[in-house]
Amino acid sequence: MESQDLRIFKCVAETKSLSKAAEVLGYVQPHISQRIKNLEEELGTKLLIRTNRGVTLTNEGEALFNYAQRILLLMEEAKAEVNPNKFKRSLIIGASQTVSATKVPSLFSSFLKEHRDIEVKIKTDRKQVLQEMLSYGEIDGLFLSGTYNEAQFETVYHYAEKMVLISPLYEAPEEKDQPTLLINSDGNCIYRNRLLEFSKEHHLHKANIMEFDSLEAILQGVRDGLGMSVVPASVVKSRGDMKSIEYQELSEDVHIDFVVKKGKQRSQSLKKFIHFLESL
Repeated sequence: MESQDLRIFKCVAETKSLSKAAEVLGYVQPHISQRIKNLEEELGTKLLIRTNRGVTLTNEGEALFNYAQRILLLMEEAKAEVNPNKFKRSLIIGASQTVSATKVPSLFSSFLKEHRDIEVKIKTDRKQVLQEMLSYGEIDGLFLSGTYNEAQFETVYHYAEKMVLISPLYEAPEEKDQPTLLINSDGNCIYRNRLLEFSKEHHLHKANIMEFDSLEAILQGVRDGLGMSVVPASVVKSRGDMKSIEYQELSEDVHIDFVVKKGKQRSQSLKKFIHFLESL
């Protein structure tokens, strides 16, 4: 059994699909199928059951998957232990652009002061995409707000974030009656949804909607007088270029969870990060 065979098998098991595993690993599907076939022939047993919806693990496949997770983690940790100058322990965390704006970088900064041997990377994308990445094993953990698949993931840490309504400091009277709402294009963004709720609560029926793909674009839009938005309070308080903006703190908080995949073997890097979060 080669380590690459185990990596391929592990990816197929996590994605529940030969084609998705091929996409994640950068191979063509026939190559993935052949490597799995070779592994089954070597072990003399069936590891996968192929269906129209993808693949499921046999009992023997479940047993190998558990071993594969542990073996591959131990291999990575062994390399980092033997030659830490060449092989750093890695930690890949996902977060939306809004969530990752201030709090997450601050957490990483404090964590890395204690663990200089760990290389931390952050992946930003839409909430649904990040959940898929966590499911496929492409990231180790994920900061998110709102609901998530509790059957697949579990919360190991959470915190509350204040929200503020921001708007241009100087507005014409007609702009107050018919404001423009600057929102994130991600339909799952908690700040987008809170702004839309705010417009309904205050009967802003004539409000225009303008979507942006990034937090920076939204902030610049408010600075330039395009309209109003809802963002994390920490974003406003951490910046010195917000003089042309007025803001109002909203009464409710946003609750952010750090979730990991249930049943997945946790690396030493992830264990240390979770321990760090729990000590805050």
